[in-house]
Amino acid sequence: MSGKQGADEYRVSRGGVIIEAMLEYFISILTTGAFLAKITESLGFSDSLTGILSSFVSLGCLFQLSSILFLRNLRAVKRPVMIAHLINELLFVFVYIAPIVPLSAGAKTAIFLFSFCGANIIHNVMRANKSEWEISLVDDGKRGMFTAKKEMVSLLGGMTFTYIMGAVFDHFEGMGKSREAFLAGAVAVLGLMLFHLLSLSFIKEKPAQERRDSTLGESLKILFANKMFCRVVILNILWYAAAAISVPFYGAYQVGELGFSMTYVSLLSILYAVVRTLVSPLLGKYADRTSFSRMNYLCYLVSAASFLVNCFTVPENGKVFYAVYYALYAIAMGGINSGLSNLVFDHVQGENRRSAIAITFALGGLTGFLTTCLISPLVSYIQQNGNRIFGLSVYAAQFVSGIAFLMTAAVILYVRFAIIPKEHKNA
Repeated sequence: MSGKQGADEYRVSRGGVIIEAMLEYFISILTTGAFLAKITESLGFSDSLTGILSSFVSLGCLFQLSSILFLRNLRAVKRPVMIAHLINELLFVFVYIAPIVPLSAGAKTAIFLFSFCGANIIHNVMRANKSEWEISLVDDGKRGMFTAKKEMVSLLGGMTFTYIMGAVFDHFEGMGKSREAFLAGAVAVLGLMLFHLLSLSFIKEKPAQERRDSTLGESLKILFANKMFCRVVILNILWYAAAAISVPFYGAYQVGELGFSMTYVSLLSILYAVVRTLVSPLLGKYADRTSFSRMNYLCYLVSAASFLVNCFTVPENGKVFYAVYYALYAIAMGGINSGLSNLVFDHVQGENRRSAIAITFALGGLTGFLTTCLISPLVSYIQQNGNRIFGLSVYAAQFVSGIAFLMTAAVILYVRFAIIPKEHKNA
């Protein structure tokens, strides 16, 4: 009876988690992908630099390590999480203000870089603590379906939100008023920030359990003695590297060579949301019935197919082929996003979960960022060489998609032979 009452006690809070995730997703939409590419384009950034900035979102995960260096014994996390979101989302407002302030180009760039990088760093400082707080409200046996429901709400809401914001941008740009478009973006982020903080205020926090505070060294020793945890960390590093080779450059490719309008970009986001909404509950049920490693294996197969499609995406067929890529990628991310976090929770218990999440995504994010930095000179070289490499006529996005396909194939083999069999053996 007490367990049931406990579940009922946090029912409203779980609903708050779902709404909070949706509002956070809206802000993410406005500060990544094609919307970010619009801002950087107005500031005169190259496609390769835009790709590096897109990948900085992944590098931000490195700052999750702060949760085990400085915040590991923090009991009440609600207030610090809300303060962190207040600061990081105010900085995102300045990301949109940067292109329209009456200052020199150098000053605008400085404001943008400080705001964008600072926002992503602060967002990640409390991320591991926030993840542990919110997922503690969900029974372990229901994490797959809960995550699916959360994603479905975010995606369905994001579908409408993206279309509206895309139409707003196209409307103002069609009138030659790009300043007003960026101002609308700033107002949107500010409004979302207020509702996001309100949603967080409704989420309860479970009372801190009495436990002995282990030292950082003890915690790390326990984690890295856990062979399955180490395998999950390696998996996350491999996947981040595969995705970082190509995905950060797709936003600039859409608004650049492919020539997509922001309305069409929004329609693609609707397609993405619809597909992912349909597959998320199916993948969640499959994960709860089998395992998150098997679900991830299926998703990596689909992601490899998506990168393969983009090897053949050019302006002549871009609207169709990129849509096919995006639909396949939506299927893959419907499981990968939740699968990696839940794999950590599957193999790490109790007080070490927070540290495990921070380490896993910090190392993955660092790998992703460095990978994008390494591949960016290649992107610039191909573009400056008239979209040619090794005597072949090819767009940079096509070439990096081919590399991403090969890297994802390596990820698939790793899961098949290094994760699934070992997980079954340890079960």
